[in-house]
Amino acid sequence: MASRRSRLVQRREAVGHTQESLAEALDVDRTTVGRWESGRGAPQPWMRPKLARALELSVDQLADLLAAPPAATGAVPPSSSVGDALPPVPARRTDHDNDLVVAVAADSAESALFLRFASASNVDDTLLEQIDADIARLAGDYVSKPVSELFHGIGTLRRGVFDLLRGRQHPYQTGHLYLQAGRLCGLATHVALDLGQYTAAATHSRTAWRCAESAGDDGLRAWIRSVQSLIAYWQQDHRQAAELARAGLPYADSGTIAAHLLSLEARATAALGDSASALRAVEAAEAARGTVAAVDLPGVFTFPEAKQWTYVGTALLALGGQAHVNRAIEASSRAIALYESASQQEQSSGDLLAARLDLANAHLAHGDLDGVQEKLSVVLDAAPDRRTASISTRLRALSTRLAEPAYAGSPIVLSLRENAREACSRPALTNAPELPQ
Repeated sequence: MASRRSRLVQRREAVGHTQESLAEALDVDRTTVGRWESGRGAPQPWMRPKLARALELSVDQLADLLAAPPAATGAVPPSSSVGDALPPVPARRTDHDNDLVVAVAADSAESALFLRFASASNVDDTLLEQIDADIARLAGDYVSKPVSELFHGIGTLRRGVFDLLRGRQHPYQTGHLYLQAGRLCGLATHVALDLGQYTAAATHSRTAWRCAESAGDDGLRAWIRSVQSLIAYWQQDHRQAAELARAGLPYADSGTIAAHLLSLEARATAALGDSASALRAVEAAEAARGTVAAVDLPGVFTFPEAKQWTYVGTALLALGGQAHVNRAIEASSRAIALYESASQQEQSSGDLLAARLDLANAHLAHGDLDGVQEKLSVVLDAAPDRRTASISTRLRALSTRLAEPAYAGSPIVLSLRENAREACSRPALTNAPELPQ
């Protein structure tokens, strides 16, 4: 009686495989192949593509072959008859056309899988536009609103962007998300700075720099260097502050960032007593202001002319000498006038207080105690949530100057010193959040 041979056996033999070689190719036991061929078992779905390739079939052809009943035959048919009995497949030819057809089919399947992978994204352009708008709003509000009102919004949006970056998106979307993450880390750096938490500020700034590098954005690189210069300045490392400002200049290709970096350099070198470098940087900043063409992002991402004059006043005051102090009074007064003529949203309360404290110091240098009292009273009357760490630092420095022996006999100075000391003893930025160090 003729034996019944499964079509799986016939196909295996037709392509030149023994049970052992097929089992080795599939990395299974020979008995497993035997069960498939006898019909006592079937390959698992995940194994079928590999088996199909070994038998030079498509996955659909393999499914048809496994579903077909055994064929009655008296002897092992020649390979051509076996091929005719199977689901239609290209005939084996000596020029290996069949191998190419199978390979092309497999390649196309892999391309289709990658297409689905490459098309998957957890963001779309509308979401990116909304995040951009939220960042611009927060940056604009930062100039005129207390830190306590913005801290949670900045942190929530930053964490949301971090979560998106842990997912999948198109490369251009990933770059945009890194740009947004860098800007939000920069805003978080400003929050920490205003609270006087410089270690936390440095951590945020390093993350922001990493994001700028990943985004490949020179504008963000330059801006982050300006923020890092601020951290160094308020930690009294004026040399590092100047170096960081200079390090940002090669990336300053548009907007007001060049004027910002040069103004930071001027202020830092003035604090070092380097008059020549400070004055040179002041002039370079003014020249850079005259070449601004591109429009910056709003708020803390831009460097308005009023803020530039605030920095000039601080730098000139640090240089000392009557001529420089007189110029400092002009610069600080101009900064105040420009801010007060701007819209409410563009009026930086911190810069206004800084300019008034510089004027108070300038009047003190000239022995004009009435002028000191006038400017200082505005600062002392400001709400605590408007006094950032830098303003408190300036106020303590002025209080120390007022305690010098030269002013010991003045009732006005005594009153001013007591008021300044009391203000310094009260916590600034009431209701502001605590940041991790």
